[in-house]
Amino acid sequence: MPTGDPGDPPPPDVVAAFGASGDAVALSGGRRTVWRVGGVVLKPLDCDPETLAWQESLLNRVDGHPEFRVAPPLRSPPGELVVDGWTAWRFEAGRPAAGRWLDIIATGDAFHRAVADVPRPGWMDERVDPWAVADRVAWGETPASAFLDVPPVREIVPLLRPLHAPAQLVHGDLTGNVLFADGRAPVILDLSPFWRPPVTAAAIVVVDALLREGAGSHLVDAVADRPDFPQYFLRALIFRAVAQAELGDHDFGPFTAPLRLALELARPV
Repeated sequence: MPTGDPGDPPPPDVVAAFGASGDAVALSGGRRTVWRVGGVVLKPLDCDPETLAWQESLLNRVDGHPEFRVAPPLRSPPGELVVDGWTAWRFEAGRPAAGRWLDIIATGDAFHRAVADVPRPGWMDERVDPWAVADRVAWGETPASAFLDVPPVREIVPLLRPLHAPAQLVHGDLTGNVLFADGRAPVILDLSPFWRPPVTAAAIVVVDALLREGAGSHLVDAVADRPDFPQYFLRALIFRAVAQAELGDHDFGPFTAPLRLALELARPV
């Protein structure tokens, strides 16, 4: 979908290096720096090359799955994944669909089943971006004491209890990254990898829908039968709140209603 005020388009030599041709059209998402040229999507490198190569291997492995589509990175004819700081990805048609949160969660479930045996990549331990920090706080691997000035964290931490479900690769940012096209499987974009139980991803979709997209408590009711969902719900709220704080945004007003729902679910009867 075209968007206004994008960043600079990819240089012509980058477009040519990846074998693309035609006009560059700015796409929404991706921090407004993503461009489509024909059947190729071009965007600046936003991870280290090792992680990009890992994504290439993983996405090519699940490419063609009947329940979802993916858009693997592309190489230039000489075999490069990065050209002058730009990466290329196969274009897959699809559009966001308002209110289809349960379909997004179901698509994520299918993806997680497909990658359940993927080994944990070592580079995960080296991540220091705001989302990695937030993930570790949510799961108690980084003390929450440094974030007690974040209201949702202060209220949630006393209600956390241990979870023992097996962890695996999960996509931690499915909201907005699952697109739909008539007659085709949904497409999953912009893999945001974490190593957690799969219910984590569903809980983050619920939190995102409540925070940003006007969802009501009926969405929580629709997924609350998943084992230990209240605890995942609490952790998803911590994850989004700490990431927001790490990005310098301290307006936690939108968390009020989701936090109330989470606390109601998690408090002992």
